[in-house]
Amino acid sequence: MMGNITVVGLGASSIDQLPLGIYRKLTQHEGTIYTRTKEHPVVQVLANEGVQFESMDNVYESFDQFEQVYEAISNQLIQKSLIEDVLYTVPGHPMVAERTVKILRNNEEVKVDVIGGQSFIDALFSAVKVDPIEGFQLLDGTDLKRELIQYRQHIFIAQVYDEMAASEVKLTLMEDLPYDYPITIVDSAGDIENEKVNTVPLYQLDRQFQFSNLTTLYIKPADSSLLHHQFDTIREVVARLRGPGGCPWDQKQTHESLRRFLIEEAYEVIDAIEEEDDAHIAEELGDVLLQVMLHSQIAEESGYFTVNDVIRSITDKMIERHPHVFGDVSVDSAEEVKKNWEQIKQKNRPKTESVLDELNESLPRLLFAKEIQKKVSKVGFDWNEPTSMFSKVEEEIKELQEALSNESTSDAEMEFGDVLFSLVNVGRYYQLDPELALHRTSVKFIKRFKKLEEMLKHDQINIDDASLELMDHYWEKAKQTENE
Repeated sequence: MMGNITVVGLGASSIDQLPLGIYRKLTQHEGTIYTRTKEHPVVQVLANEGVQFESMDNVYESFDQFEQVYEAISNQLIQKSLIEDVLYTVPGHPMVAERTVKILRNNEEVKVDVIGGQSFIDALFSAVKVDPIEGFQLLDGTDLKRELIQYRQHIFIAQVYDEMAASEVKLTLMEDLPYDYPITIVDSAGDIENEKVNTVPLYQLDRQFQFSNLTTLYIKPADSSLLHHQFDTIREVVARLRGPGGCPWDQKQTHESLRRFLIEEAYEVIDAIEEEDDAHIAEELGDVLLQVMLHSQIAEESGYFTVNDVIRSITDKMIERHPHVFGDVSVDSAEEVKKNWEQIKQKNRPKTESVLDELNESLPRLLFAKEIQKKVSKVGFDWNEPTSMFSKVEEEIKELQEALSNESTSDAEMEFGDVLFSLVNVGRYYQLDPELALHRTSVKFIKRFKKLEEMLKHDQINIDDASLELMDHYWEKAKQTENE
């Protein structure tokens, strides 16, 4: 058996907005009319004329989340419709910002008819004097998602029923807008006698105002100077730098000319991480992002790809390679995640004649050596335990010493490379990155040597006159200060 529910919109505010046909349908209805809330001027007027309403207001008190409230109201109506034809009223237009109607229409157990109801949107445009052709958003205050808000458009936030809802909206908006940004509160839009329009600074949004089912917030478009933290702004900045009237340096850059900057900025991030300075990390990550934006802008100008393609590529890759998060695959450990990752990665690659056919030649040589070892280890060409690896390091050092004693530069260079290659293998086994390790050691050396210079200067010793033994003495003193 399928239930029948007729949903009637009560309009934006006063009964003067109610069409005559809807008025007659409500006043001539035999039996009870169900209404989402009795807090609406039309319900109050009709109740005084003898129309029987059963309000769902009590459901709001039974749940903590609005979605649970709407589900509960819809379920009650569906159950009633299996016994009797249901007439259900909602504020405004049933198809505008009315979650219960959407839930009912998605349910296959009931047939839902929607009639009448002037939307509050037209009245809102008049109340705040906005032309909708300029672009606007209508958002749900009970389910406001920061990532969906477009601050460059006119924004209307409906369903701000009370101070608690207003407080949640305020906290969301303050993630992006200044604390004193003007917010307009509109209540009973379109009701000549009761319409109220007040503008308050954002931080006062949930204070000293009587909210109701007819309350909607309006936020005027934000100036771009307030949106420097948003992605579209950095995209526009980079496009302007590269465009007519932009920066001559940025305009002449190419993928090739920018290569070294990407590497340098990545190392700047590593330095900031070593310093454990969060603000510095954020700044340096911004520099890396700038490189991504520049490369994307250069490609867009040539018609090859845009930053949207860059984002789509990595998003698709992350979803595909994490089926245990976005799919139905189960994993028990990080090792299983890594194994699945490699299997998916290999599945999408074309067959090659050698496991070493797809090496990244642009890598720094220590990382290049590590990449070679990683690839051959996947087919079993690897040490099984560390003792053999350390023996190999000792063997290579002896061969280097022999080559040096023979005074053969070419042989010594090759043997020195073997020593480094074998050390990279040790680092890989213990999950130590050779580039990072050498970088940290270099940074440590610089700091220690500068401390040595500082101590010599303090003791009025010219470094050019200091013997190796003396400098070694100060080196040890500098080393000791690191642990103080």
